[in-house]
Amino acid sequence: MPCRSAAARVRSTISGGNDPCYTPKMSVSRFVVTSRPLHLDDVVRAVGEGGGAPETTAGAVTSFLGLVRRQNLGKRVLRLEYESYEPLAVKAFERIAAEALERWPEVRLAVHHRLGTLEVGEASVAIAAASPHRAEAFSACRYAIERVKQIAPIWKHEFFEGGHVWIEGALADPDDSAAREDAYRRACA
Repeated sequence: MPCRSAAARVRSTISGGNDPCYTPKMSVSRFVVTSRPLHLDDVVRAVGEGGGAPETTAGAVTSFLGLVRRQNLGKRVLRLEYESYEPLAVKAFERIAAEALERWPEVRLAVHHRLGTLEVGEASVAIAAASPHRAEAFSACRYAIERVKQIAPIWKHEFFEGGHVWIEGALADPDDSAAREDAYRRACA
């Protein structure tokens, strides 16, 4: 039985009429800085071949979703505001993926980071790693968040009851081998 809504008829036309209920999925970029809400399924799709389902060589896809927490250092958090130099942040994400490939040659990473005002419980960063084996996927995902914290030009302004503070962001030189080794150590702990 065909779908009857006007929206379904439009989707059917877009899909070439083959499936009246088919909604084509747009490909998802692997490295994104955005003011829109983050969705974990977007980064999982991004690590797939051509932005689709995870490629068939992936035996594992791991993910990390960083959320705005209610408490930090004993204070009730009201909201966070993120700022970034977006083109450089995307370059940092690309660099992190290239570094991960040196260590785990079959891993494919995606990193999305949110900017703007975020309320408690909202996602600030989403990362996915696809790999033939789970150990490499877990390690690469952990490595990615450690390096984002070290080198991505993203700054966090935390608002809490009684005040606000800028949280130090990316302080490491991207070429600092000691910082990179520290991220590897944490990823493989």
